[in-house]
This record gives sequence, structure tokens and C-alpha cells, in this order.
Amino acid sequence: MQRERMSKKKSSQVHCISSHVHILMMASTSKHIPEIRLYKAWKGNNRFFCGGRLIFGPDVNALFLTSFLIGAPALTFCIRMLVWMRKGDPVFNYTVLTSAFILTLLVFTFLLLTSARDPGIIPRNKTSSVNLEDGSNSSLTQSMEWVNNKTPHLKIPRTKDVFINGYTIKVKFCETCLLYRPPRASHCSICNNCVQRFDHHCPWVGQCIALRNYPFFICFISTSTLLCIFIFTFSWINLIRQPGRLWSTMSHDIVSVILIIYSFVSIWFVGGLTIFHVYLMSTNQTTYENFRSRYDKKENPYKRGLLKNVKEVLFAKIPPSQLDLRAMVPEEDDGSEYESEYSSSIRYDNEMGGKVTKRESPKKLPSPTRYLDNIDISNEYETAKDGVSSELDPSFYSSQLDLSR
Repeated sequence: MQRERMSKKKSSQVHCISSHVHILMMASTSKHIPEIRLYKAWKGNNRFFCGGRLIFGPDVNALFLTSFLIGAPALTFCIRMLVWMRKGDPVFNYTVLTSAFILTLLVFTFLLLTSARDPGIIPRNKTSSVNLEDGSNSSLTQSMEWVNNKTPHLKIPRTKDVFINGYTIKVKFCETCLLYRPPRASHCSICNNCVQRFDHHCPWVGQCIALRNYPFFICFISTSTLLCIFIFTFSWINLIRQPGRLWSTMSHDIVSVILIIYSFVSIWFVGGLTIFHVYLMSTNQTTYENFRSRYDKKENPYKRGLLKNVKEVLFAKIPPSQLDLRAMVPEEDDGSEYESEYSSSIRYDNEMGGKVTKRESPKKLPSPTRYLDNIDISNEYETAKDGVSSELDPSFYSSQLDLSR
């Protein structure tokens, strides 16, 4: 009797193995899937130019307005100095003209470096390998049922703990990118990407301001402020240098008056923004953290002193991009490998405010769901106790930890 049961068990195992081999053979003999560049299959809302070498936000058209607001007064001022070069001191006018041209060129250079580069996008988790050891099959099933809205009362762990400078930082799980965000990272709802050291999404440059372009953004707004001050100052000097009463001169030189008014208003806007970001840089905060009053009642774990904070932002080496937008990827991945009980036509999307959204094709089984548990933590971080350690989750993007050294 026992031998008969063992023989049946072996035959069923052989049948399962043969079926699995048959599936693999069918997959290997299937037609070749065409490949395209990664930027053409990009899941975010970014826009690409020059074959994926330049990456912008979805509101890249705002660059035309920004360029006009900067270039129009700068060009007008330069033309005005060319006209005055014949009437006044040519050495003085030539020096002012050259300085204005260099400042304008610097502003547009930093604008392009800010808006046309990867701000620090974290690649989405597309790992399909799942380890079902240690009895994780049941928790995996529950997790996937939650993702597919089959068990809406089951909670996904929103946070994991990492230690930075003696503080426990709560890193959040992103339902869109299927990963635990590194410290100070956030998901940009406009670009639809998780971004490292997210500061804000700037509508004037049409790009997220984050880890890899924040130094260029500081340089952009600083040089813009200097350009406004320069135009304002030398427009006044041009009026004063003309003979006659000031009011009479102003009535005849309307162009200089318009430049003075325009640059004065711009100084308050761009200059105020520059001062604000200098304050954030000196205290090692981001705009996102400051607006949320993240450190009003709690100590900032990233604060290292004025000089080190400034050095970390302006003079630290910019990390390489984690994206290879010109890499070849399959044109379409229908996820048929996991088109089983985990597939569903609806999805609970935390990034969209908990709304249930339709899904066109089944998603790949995310590896982070193996470690899901029922945890609901509201505090952003708390002081760590002595001798306490935390184990990072494999789905956490550990290579991009923004740790202070």
C-alpha cells in the first residue's frame, strides 16, 4: 500500500516536471519579441529628445516661457549697450556688454543642465523572481490579493526602518514603483517617478529638482539674480550718465525705464527664491521637507554644520544616473507568466489617493511583497535606542542611501 502511494507521488512529480519542461520549450520556440530603446517604453510621464539623451518633465513647454522671460530683457539690454557704444565711453560700454553676455550665457547653461538631465530617478522594481522559502507562500498570496483589491482590509506595510546618525528613518513603500524609497526620496506625481533627495517639481524649468540637478538649480537661480541686479544697476547708470534732468532723460529713454522696472520686480521673485534655497542648503533641508515642517519639532538627522552642508550640496560629486535610457528592452511585456489568480482588472493605487484604477494588462509579481506585514506607523522618524539594529529589506533601494559620513 505504501509502495503504491510512493509510486503515485513520483509519477505526479514526473508529470509536473515534464509539463514545466514543455512550457519552457514552448517559450523558447516562440517567436522573437522585438526590442526597443528603454526611453520609448518609459512608464513615467517624462519627455525625451535626442534619442533619449535628454530627459525632461512632462511640462517641458514651460522652458519656452522661462527662456523668453530671461532672454528678452537680456537681449534688449545688450542691444541698448550697442547703441550707446558710439555715443559714450566705448571701453565702459564694451565691458558692460561683455559682462551681460557672459551672465546671460551662464544662466541658459545652468537652465539646460537643470532641466535636461536625469534628476535622480529611481528605476522601478521589475524583478520577477520570487523566493518562496520559509513558508512565505501564504503571505505572498495575501499580499498579491491586496494589490489586486481582493482583500481590501489587508494592510500593506507602508514603512521600513533604516538608521541614520542615530535616528530611525521611516522609508515608505511606493505602490507605483514597487520599492521602498531611500531616505529623502519621494514620488513626483507630475513625472510619475520616485526621485532621490526630492526637493520639488519646478514648473519654470519643467523638471524635478532633486539629487542630481539641485546644484545646477542653485547656480541657475543665483546667476539669474545676478543678471537682474546687473541690468537694474547699469540701466540706472545709463540714465544718470545722460546730460539733462533725470525726469527728462527718463521720458526720452523709455527702454531703460522698462528694464529698470522689469529687473526690479524680477529681483524680488528670483532673489527671494535664491535666499530661500541658500537657507535650505545651509540647514541641509529640502523644499519638500521644509513645507511639511518635517524638522520643526524634531532634530534634523542630516544637519552637519554650515560648511559641511554647503559642501555636500555644491561641491560633492554628483552620483551617476541609475538609468540607461538607450538600453534595449522588450517592446511589450504582457506579464502572462503571472496571469493566474493574482491577475485582476482593477488595482488599488496608493499614489492616486487610494482610488481603484483599471489596469490594461497584468503586472509582474513584485518581489517586495514577500516581506509585507501588518504595520501602520505614523511617525516619520524617532530617536533610536542604543544597541538597536535594523535589517534592510531586499526591495529597498540600498545603493542610493543618502547617508551622512
